[in-house]
Amino acid sequence: MSNKLKEIIKKALTKLDIDISLEDIMIETPKDTKNGDYSSNIAMKLAKTLKDSPINIANKIVTLLEDEIIDKVMVANPGFINFYLKKDYLFENINTILTEQDNYGRINIGNNQKVNIEFVSANPTGTLHVGHGRGAVYGSSLANILSFAGFDVTREYYVNDGGNQINNLNRSIKIRYNNLCGGNLELDSNCYHGKEIIEVAKNIYDKYGKNADDEIISKYGVDYLLSEIKKDLDEFRVSFDVWSSEKSIYKRGLVDNTLKTLIAKNYTYESEDAIWLKTTLFNDDKDRVLVKSDKSNTYLLPDIAYHLDKYQRGFDYLIDVLGADHHGYIARLKSGIHMMGEDENKLTVKILQMVRLLKDGEEVKLSKRTGKTITLKELIEEVGVDATRYFFANKSLDTQLDFDITLATSNSNENPVYYIQYAYARISSILRDYKKDIANIEKYDTINSECAYNLLVKLYEFPNIVKLASLKYAPHIVTNYVYEVANCFHVFYNFEKVLTDDEMKTKERINLIKATAIVIKNSLRLLSIETKDKM
Repeated sequence: MSNKLKEIIKKALTKLDIDISLEDIMIETPKDTKNGDYSSNIAMKLAKTLKDSPINIANKIVTLLEDEIIDKVMVANPGFINFYLKKDYLFENINTILTEQDNYGRINIGNNQKVNIEFVSANPTGTLHVGHGRGAVYGSSLANILSFAGFDVTREYYVNDGGNQINNLNRSIKIRYNNLCGGNLELDSNCYHGKEIIEVAKNIYDKYGKNADDEIISKYGVDYLLSEIKKDLDEFRVSFDVWSSEKSIYKRGLVDNTLKTLIAKNYTYESEDAIWLKTTLFNDDKDRVLVKSDKSNTYLLPDIAYHLDKYQRGFDYLIDVLGADHHGYIARLKSGIHMMGEDENKLTVKILQMVRLLKDGEEVKLSKRTGKTITLKELIEEVGVDATRYFFANKSLDTQLDFDITLATSNSNENPVYYIQYAYARISSILRDYKKDIANIEKYDTINSECAYNLLVKLYEFPNIVKLASLKYAPHIVTNYVYEVANCFHVFYNFEKVLTDDEMKTKERINLIKATAIVIKNSLRLLSIETKDKM
């Protein structure tokens, strides 16, 4: 509808010899329905250019607005154009929703363009923590939304199975294994001390006795820890199409080729026995080391090679979801991509901010079970997958998230997940009691309350919500929207009786709540959150 209104305004402006793009015309939904169904500030935007007051410009535009969907248009200070639409299109949309079912809201702004989303990518050196969980929900929800919007999406996990962190992992497991074999070695400060390392060493000892060599220990450790990560992600409804390996990037010669190319292009220099990359040429605050003085590579070199591999696989857009500690990494990575001759603007890096866990108003930092950092698995066990996913998704990724465990586990209307799922369960209960077929109605005559219209307008917004969430890479737009749908339904339910003695009146309301259930289900499916028929 907002796109249609933009076109109507543009047509009026053309009659006034004003040339403007659709992107420059803003359409908003007023918070107060007294100010119309939709509103535009276009007159205020044009005031400076046209050297006239917004009110005068708005009044000129309004006289030229013509379309069958418009009931009336009003001008409000200081120059807003408020649209009041005929309600017929809302009733027609009930039938559209009932016909399209699971496909309602599906759009095609992507035109099958290829998008790669790399997310989680936790090192296989331990278990997933809550920060990984937030990134997992963001990446998987965004992938669902972009797919629903017509993009060809690849979900990718980059396994850091090379480099110092793996060397430290191997040494940690070897020490634990050696002690099981009768040794008495101490872990140093660079080792991993988690209980999962003890489990790995014990499994190796149980399987191989005292006969495990370095190669067995190294392979078993990474394979075991990665399999545990995959189990946690699977339980969390997070899947990947591609698992890329840092080790394979080295084996295929991509890292060596990248270094040789950067040297040949004169983008490097040697200093202090190290090889540096001239990233200050491209907006980085200082040059970065590629190869350290001990001849080992920094993370930057294989990361550049890995991203080049993604470019060469033909993706139109790349999206990386990284932790808060990677904020300063973006400029140097994009610099390297540019130096290698690729368009760095195809890459979008989303940085997730920290998660703070709260319980009974107090911050929770450590697990009661282990006395260490709370893992994603522990959080899921306490809160459940649905609530965990919703709470991780309901705020913009670039803001710190306060995750209220007490709220997330409460069976009350204050809990947004409960509130939404209860709306769906309520509808399911009514439909079970109705026990009749649901069919499209040619004309809706009995629905006329304000709360019904509010619900109808909210349902109509869903395709545009999908579009906004896709273009802005913002799954939280969907979480906020589906909560508003649930709220509109609960208000409607409390105001109107659905099952009545009047057959036509009942049919119209049954169709309305069935359409509402479809929109709630489609919204939650984009977030990989389940609906409940009974609660």
